Amino acid sequence: MEACNVAILGATGAVGREMLAQLEERNFPVKNLKLLSSAKSAGKKITFKGSEITVAEAAEDAFKGVDIVLGAAENDISKRFAPAIKASGAVYVDNSSAFRLDKDVPLVIPEINPGDIAMHKGIIANPNCSTIIALVAANPISSLSPIKAMVASTYQAVSGAGAGGITELEGQLSAFPKCETVSPSVFQYQIALNLIPQIGSFGENGYTSEEMKMQNEGRKILHLPEMKVSCTCVRVPVMRSHSISLTVITENEVSVKDACEAIAGAPGCRLYDDVSALKYPMPLLTSGQDLVYVGRIRKDLAFENAISLWCCGDQIRKGAATNAVQIAELLLK
Repeated sequence: MEACNVAILGATGAVGREMLAQLEERNFPVKNLKLLSSAKSAGKKITFKGSEITVAEAAEDAFKGVDIVLGAAENDISKRFAPAIKASGAVYVDNSSAFRLDKDVPLVIPEINPGDIAMHKGIIANPNCSTIIALVAANPISSLSPIKAMVASTYQAVSGAGAGGITELEGQLSAFPKCETVSPSVFQYQIALNLIPQIGSFGENGYTSEEMKMQNEGRKILHLPEMKVSCTCVRVPVMRSHSISLTVITENEVSVKDACEAIAGAPGCRLYDDVSALKYPMPLLTSGQDLVYVGRIRKDLAFENAISLWCCGDQIRKGAATNAVQIAELLLK
């Protein structure tokens, strides 16, 4: 791959820093690198491949001469700078939800729909973290029979809410043995020793915005516009790596044996399934790496032609930063 000029928008946040780490870990051919953030973070120094880079304030003229921009900023910031990025001639790989459902913007998981990248018009969207983890696990089954519907329950780590989520859980865990009162600020309620069955805002149908992403984004990625998904998203007191309980309902019957073989051979997956040895995916196993671990694979007892499974994946890496860098790699190829 030929070296190119790269910028990271939102470079000082958790995902932005992980994008930087993935560029280095994957030996991405960076010619020149710009780290862009808010005025508050401008001036900070971050090390990349042994050299210090000073973070600059994001501005409309900051993208001149850049080939690929990796976006790790919030929706409003992404929308603000997208026109300037496109005008500069760079391709914008955006991790926010700002453009995911736009018909002219490919929504890409490289292990599933890499060909969609060719349709971009200057912007390529990174899917939601839970969508990525669930679909990497489910896509091998779709290769055996088209998916009609899915029932999903997500168990999402506090780091999915950013660095503040980690700090809040750490503070509450520290306060608990001292019998100190906690005052939640990042989450709606105390998260230590608790579960919160709400991520995102509630819609008129009773589902949250986070829950609807699994259906809306899944349809676009899998090219299955009629696929139905019933999803419940839960915040759990886990630091890192999301877990998902998933039932995949297919048009034709798929055996457990065939499903296991397909998952074992699928890119981005690791079959981790031996209940006799208490071997199944867990957040502690899957943090700090890029594979989606899949286990507890079994025939579903409520639906015909359905397979149930349990999967875990690092939502900061594969669920965000690594997926974006993989897209950038495909752009260069």
